[in-house]
Amino acid sequence: MKRRIGRISIVSAVNRLRTSRWLALFAIGAMLGASVLLIRLSLLELQDARAAPGMQAAAAVQQGLKAELPAPKPLEAEGNHFPSNEVKSQKPDLAADSNEQSEDLSTLDGLVVHVYLAKEKRVENVPLETYVRGVVAAEMPIEFELEALKAQAIAARTYIMRRMVHGDNSGVPAKGADVTDTTDHQVYVSLAELAQKWPEADLKKHMQKLNSVIAQTRGKVITYKGDPIDAAFFSTSNGYTENSEDYWNQEIPYLRSVASPWDETISPRYKETVNFSLDEFYRKLGLAKNGSAKSAIRIAEKTAGKRISKIVIGGTTFTGREVREKLGLASSQFTWRMEDGSIAITTYGYGHGVGMSQWGANGMAKAGASDDEIVAHYYSSVQVEQVTKFSEILAGRF
Repeated sequence: MKRRIGRISIVSAVNRLRTSRWLALFAIGAMLGASVLLIRLSLLELQDARAAPGMQAAAAVQQGLKAELPAPKPLEAEGNHFPSNEVKSQKPDLAADSNEQSEDLSTLDGLVVHVYLAKEKRVENVPLETYVRGVVAAEMPIEFELEALKAQAIAARTYIMRRMVHGDNSGVPAKGADVTDTTDHQVYVSLAELAQKWPEADLKKHMQKLNSVIAQTRGKVITYKGDPIDAAFFSTSNGYTENSEDYWNQEIPYLRSVASPWDETISPRYKETVNFSLDEFYRKLGLAKNGSAKSAIRIAEKTAGKRISKIVIGGTTFTGREVREKLGLASSQFTWRMEDGSIAITTYGYGHGVGMSQWGANGMAKAGASDDEIVAHYYSSVQVEQVTKFSEILAGRF
């Protein structure tokens, strides 16, 4: 009897072990199934964004953000240190302050940017952080370093916040809009457009990177004496940025000329040459035929950023900006060579040259600079603060 009971106990134990093993395998299978389901749901969200632009895409973006959010003056010849005018970021010291800041930042979810979509000729209401993500995706290559993308996000957020804080809707064709989605302001693309822009194989990876950029810079804006700055940026410097007054005829204290030596070695837009017949060259400049006197060209003055400030062509004085715009040049720093009835003009840099150089920012990031260091370099004497500072001014927009 005791033996039989012993055998029954052994059999029961073996059966229990078998049952436990099957239960464990079942649990593992369930977990794997749940993981696969989550991946499929993410892919379905992106597929929906491809098929349904407009409000559905905006909703997908908002949900995607919530799901993905994780809780130069020239360099000295001897070294690679970064400038000493460090950005003063507001960082709470206590856990209680951190919790309070998180609560304050949650109010950003209700802050909406009214974007005029030029092609569709309508206004779309976009959550602030979603808007910033769309600007970063449109204005800077996703392959850029993370810290450069973060600096771009801070600049983009600052640009729109300045307009909103000051009630500036200049250049917007529709009543109630804050900004357009064009180069007149900042280029913005929706999630649906991104789904078409990027190869399907890279879409998830790129979206994760963008979401990380937004999460790590959430609510950050650049201020000067407590006011959001005009956070100008451009593609590629000629080795220096411009003083604002050399381009806009307005001196802005935080838009000062600084060195940007990184662009030359990494930007594909640093140098290019265009050719004109001399007839076309003078015609575009609005110069009448004056015989051989037209061939005389000389630089009369240069800017602090080493671009052409004034140039005399055929006896007429132009600003470098005027020549750039009339001829459609990439930059107002250029050299020229005349030969056989034509003129070859070689430009250095790409864009107006004021504020942050995007390729320079990427070069700084490659050299180990943080987003704050990049911001501090290209915008003089500024601070990085939270959008919540302007909550009272923007109270009517939440």
